Amino acid sequence: PTAHVEAGLRSGDWEMPEEVNRVVTDRVADLLLTPSEDADENLRAEGVPPERIVRVGNVMIDCLLRFLPAARARRTAEGLGLSPGGYAVMTLHRPSNVDHGPTLAGILEAVGNLGRRLPVVLPVHPRTRARLEELGLAGAAREVPGLRLLEPLGYLDFLGLTASAALVLTDSGGLQEESSVLGIPCLTLRENTERPVTVSRGTNRVVGVRPEAIRAAAEEALDHRRETHEIPLWDGRTAERIVDALESRAGRRP
Repeated sequence: PTAHVEAGLRSGDWEMPEEVNRVVTDRVADLLLTPSEDADENLRAEGVPPERIVRVGNVMIDCLLRFLPAARARRTAEGLGLSPGGYAVMTLHRPSNVDHGPTLAGILEAVGNLGRRLPVVLPVHPRTRARLEELGLAGAAREVPGLRLLEPLGYLDFLGLTASAALVLTDSGGLQEESSVLGIPCLTLRENTERPVTVSRGTNRVVGVRPEAIRAAAEEALDHRRETHEIPLWDGRTAERIVDALESRAGRRP
């Protein structure tokens, strides 16, 4: 018997390896443990019997809420000479963004515009660092106004850095979720998201990769904070509900 945590997420982008993996895993799993209502709807639309679907919430948020005090105590931003609320955090690693020279150059252009307003901290993913070198953009990246390139950070340091940021720019999936729970405005540098609840109820906006769109969205996010709503079951107790679902399925109700 197989259970899939984070079942039902869909971006609709079949060029993403993750999308293929998600769909295949959902097809072979017996118990589908979903993070949000849209995931339930996706599975029902694909013909999954309702009794195999159990909404449990987001287990990554369990981790975030448990370790947030320890992450804040590390004072990572201050150690980098940054003022809480006075900088942006960026992550960039998806092949569609970093493997294509014009796309990567355009993102750097947009970041340079934002960097004139506040520092932008970018812990550089190994893939991104390699592509910057291969595409001849490493020197340009080092010259982008306000952009600070860092080595990759551990979880606690990165969480502490994100929690004190004014803005997040990312092509990651998890950071869309974390920033929504933290209440930090997030710009997703993609054309789609498999986590639409972070847009409908959280702080996330899907803005694509055109420099002018990124610039406009960043200015709006900094000047006008969006109203957000609590996302149901993203409360730090998802792991408990997963255990309950497993025990129930095994015939041992807690």
